[in-house]
Amino acid sequence: MNTAMLLCGAVTAAGMVGLAGQFTRSTPALGPALRRTPPGTMATTDAVAGRDEAWGGWLVDRLADLPGVRIPHRDLELLGRTAGRFLLTKAALAVAGLLLPAAVVTPWILLGMSVPVYLPAAAGLAAAAGLWLVPDLEVRDRARRARQEFAHAMAAYLDLVAHGRAADLGPSQALEQAAHIGHGWAFLRLQQALAQARVGQVPPWQELLELTRALGLPALDDVAEIMRISAHDGAAVAQTLRERARALRTQLLADAAAEANAVSEKMTAPGALLAVLVMVAIAFPAVIRILTA
Repeated sequence: MNTAMLLCGAVTAAGMVGLAGQFTRSTPALGPALRRTPPGTMATTDAVAGRDEAWGGWLVDRLADLPGVRIPHRDLELLGRTAGRFLLTKAALAVAGLLLPAAVVTPWILLGMSVPVYLPAAAGLAAAAGLWLVPDLEVRDRARRARQEFAHAMAAYLDLVAHGRAADLGPSQALEQAAHIGHGWAFLRLQQALAQARVGQVPPWQELLELTRALGLPALDDVAEIMRISAHDGAAVAQTLRERARALRTQLLADAAAEANAVSEKMTAPGALLAVLVMVAIAFPAVIRILTA
């Protein structure tokens, strides 16, 4: 009996550690990773990625229109992911959750213990349903954090555009010059949008508005609208841009304070429970001594 329990516990722990590792794996540094990569490995990686995309596309064609299957296209586009890879991850996690209870119960059955069939079946269905939703929660959380990062970048971008306009640069030139000064993925998105506007011969603020609607990015619609008014009406907008940047920073600080307060409130219940457990542990010997006296 003890051997069976130890074996089942080891199998369960190994499965949970492997599953947790998939979500806590850190992103390696690109330079050292490329130096460690043997010749020909990149082609293999591309082949694997292509196969995953093919399977993901197959899932999109068959599952995208089913009720209960929601693909967050806007969030995925913001994170640079594809719908196929998203659905493939959901399906893989669901299958893993469905098979995990059976893998845990199998050693018990091999040791001659009687386990009702409905228990692993019900646990597998519950685990599959829960793991099916994990990628949705992960994408939503990452997209929320990405939009927060973009809002911080927009506060700096507004100041840079304001400096350009104060130096008598044209609206388009001020937008492009400010985008090339900054660093990070947010400024890279701005550079790509402005380059596409230049190639398509459309006003840059129009391309920024389309980017805002496509990805749901905060504060970008404000700078686009301000620059559009500046171009058409000849308004001096340097001060307006600085005030908008100041208001955006104030809003971001207020949001950060509210999030910190929410996290502190969530920690109140575990702290109170821990205090109760400590008091029970301290009083338990005395209570037992009184009851047995």
